[in-house]
This record gives sequence, C-alpha cells and structure tokens, in this order.
Amino acid sequence: MQSIPNAHDYVDTQRYPIGVNGAARDALVAQLRDELDTVGCAVLKGFVPAARLHELVAECDRVAVHSHRNFSRTNAYFTQDRPEYPASHPLRRFYDRSNAFVPADNFGAESILRSIYEWPVFAPFIQAALGEARFYRYADPLADVIVNLTESGDGFPWHFDTNNYTVTLAIQNAESGGDFQYSPHLRTPSEENYAGVEAVLDGDRKLIRTLHLQPGDLQIFKGRYSLHRVTALSGPRVRYVAIFSFVEEPGMVGSPERTRQLYGRVLPVHWERAGLRSDALID
Repeated sequence: MQSIPNAHDYVDTQRYPIGVNGAARDALVAQLRDELDTVGCAVLKGFVPAARLHELVAECDRVAVHSHRNFSRTNAYFTQDRPEYPASHPLRRFYDRSNAFVPADNFGAESILRSIYEWPVFAPFIQAALGEARFYRYADPLADVIVNLTESGDGFPWHFDTNNYTVTLAIQNAESGGDFQYSPHLRTPSEENYAGVEAVLDGDRKLIRTLHLQPGDLQIFKGRYSLHRVTALSGPRVRYVAIFSFVEEPGMVGSPERTRQLYGRVLPVHWERAGLRSDALID
C-alpha cells in the first residue's frame, strides 16, 4: 500500500514560502500579481526541486496508459463549424490536434500531484497571486488534476481554456520543441475580440509571447482570456505537464462536448451542470 505523500516535501518552500504569512510571501505575491496583470502569466522557476522530479515522472509513467488520445481538427473554442461566418473567421479556422490527457480520476490520495493541488496552502496562495475574491478548485471529477502528454510530432493548436485560471507544472520536456506560446488578454468576459484572435491565427508576432518552461517550473496562467498553444516537438521522450485548475464559481465542470473530446467520456455531472458558467463566452 502506497503512503500518502506530503506536498511540503515536493515544493521548494525555502525559495517560495507560500504557506507562511509575512513579508517574503507578500513580496512574492506582489511580484506574481504584477506579472499576471501585465502579461497574463507568471512562472515560479524550480517550484519543485530537481531532486524530486524523478518521482513525478514515475507517477506520470504509471498513469500514462490511462491517457485518452485524440486526433482531430478543432478551432480555438472546441466548437462545431459555423458556416454562417466567412471562412477567415476564428470559429471556422480548424487545426490538427493530437495529444493525450490523463483524466483526474487516475490521481487518487496516493498521488503527489493531487497532494500539491489539495495542499491547504496552495489554493489560497494562487488566489492571492491572482487577486481574486471568488476562487474555487474545479469541481470536474475528470479535470481538476490532469496530466497532458505530448509526443514527437504532437502539439496543441491555438485555443482558449474552459476554466478561468490554470496552473501548470512542467514535469518532463521533450528533446526539442514543446514551447508555450500565448497572446495575453486577447479577450474579456464580455468581448470575444474575434479580430484579435484572427490576427494571432494569421501569425502576427507582435501579439505572441514564447516561454520555454523547464521541469519543476510552476506556471500561473489566465488561459480563458489568453489564446495559447504548445508548439510541435520531436524526439522519443514524452513531454509531461500537470494541470491544476481553478474557477470563479463553485460547482463548475466542463461542457459535455469538450469533456468527451479531451477525456473520451462524459459523466452524469457534466450533463447536470451543462451551461453553468461565470461568463457568456463561446467556451
């Protein structure tokens, strides 16, 4: 029987005193909030020390067999084609997507990743960095803690996230490629800004930022409002990234359509709570 991991053992709390109120934590939160406000993204380098990364890689290796692989063509919103719009409209721009997600119900009490996500000091720290008054762990039983796997030739085309705030932990990189690219603050809760989205899809480099995250780096990202993608990668080594999700409203889950696309199945709760959103965006 596996022991229950202690998240404190897997986080560099000397460098990042996220659970200790005081000047050091306040300064860290202020720095992250400034980065999030200006560019929509903040990175904590080496959040998980290099000496513990092999344990996270081993956890990902164990559950990789449960990943749902999907090969499809999607637009940035994971919606169906809208023929009433012109061909250049973002809703009609479809791209090949091929990667895999390990659903959250594969990460139980023995999971290191779940121990970090459910660590009592973790969510309040992320909330403070985001400066949000309302902040909840994602209620989706397939999507609160997941791992994304990408292999040679794979990538994740331009898209917006369903949930407002996404926190990712880089665990293992491919030999090359797999950069994170994003266009910050491209839309708002009330404005899709299709013109801006179209400009990014057309390759306007002025609107795109690129990050090459290293294993152990924690990223806080407002992915519902910033268009983003992972570039194609190469080499035999799988790229592992854990995703911790948070939202503004309690009880939120993914839409049935998008849940089936990403995880290959839908649970009753996805139908029961379909349409429960905190905004009126497409997805």
